[in-house]
Amino acid sequence: MKEIVKIEHLSHRYNIQWAIRDINMEILERGIYGLLGSNGAGKSTAMNILCGVLKPTGGNVFIKGIDARKYPVEAKRHIGFLPQRPPLHADLTVEEYLRHAAGVRLMPAREIPAAVREVMERCGLTHFSKRLIRNLSGGYQQRVGIAQAIIHRPGFIVLDEPTNGLDPNQIMEIRHLIKSIAEEHTVLLSTHILSEIQATCHHIRMIEEGRLVFAGTVEEFDNYIIPSSLVVSMIAPPPLDELRRVPGVVHAEALGGPRFRVKYSGEFPGEISERIIGASVANGWRLTAIDVEKSSLDAIFSTLSREGRSR
Repeated sequence: MKEIVKIEHLSHRYNIQWAIRDINMEILERGIYGLLGSNGAGKSTAMNILCGVLKPTGGNVFIKGIDARKYPVEAKRHIGFLPQRPPLHADLTVEEYLRHAAGVRLMPAREIPAAVREVMERCGLTHFSKRLIRNLSGGYQQRVGIAQAIIHRPGFIVLDEPTNGLDPNQIMEIRHLIKSIAEEHTVLLSTHILSEIQATCHHIRMIEEGRLVFAGTVEEFDNYIIPSSLVVSMIAPPPLDELRRVPGVVHAEALGGPRFRVKYSGEFPGEISERIIGASVANGWRLTAIDVEKSSLDAIFSTLSREGRSR
């Protein structure tokens, strides 16, 4: 699969404060990429540079092989951008605004009417085409913001906190819309909300303290920290003290009913599982299930954040 974005040694500072430092990153065609990081980590700076809003202090950005520093207009033809605050004109109707957005994107005049109709249908805005933007709900204003980002059919869509401030129903609707857009485009979605990443994205790029600290799939992110606990179920469980005496077990706690959490250290999950199975057979605990307990997204986020700050 071809790359649509390539970033080389990207850095930017405001006065003496570095916002991002020496970021190298590739984004392939198709799929949803989550740009994750704490507030103030450098996400918005990176996105503003990617979209040509901000000139970097150093480094290069290539969009579909085009050097964005040397050929900014050509590069921007392939980019759609929804900032955290959508650039809406409240006194225009939805249709008027989208025609304006298409013109700003330098679309040929003859293509604009069809593009406006297509994007309104795709974003669920057709019934509101003649309504003033100021009279739309927050969720539908966000839909208009997404519509202006995709009206010129760019290959790369950048969305900064697209569900921020929306109610749960609106969030679900925007997530569904983003997933449908990603079937034909590459989407980069910025957020500091872990559940948003888990619900929407296929890949993660994490920035902390201005540096890239993780690049991989959501599954790789989920498995970043080696598990250190098992959840076991037994029909005839032993007292906790007896379970704690299994070699390698450092702690055991009851989870209710037949389930227990067993923590261990310095072992692989398979090794400690074999010891617990052996102890169950020898002592009649009647083990029925044993599962590796994955690290929570919050724990992984916290660990990567600490690593980023210590670099």
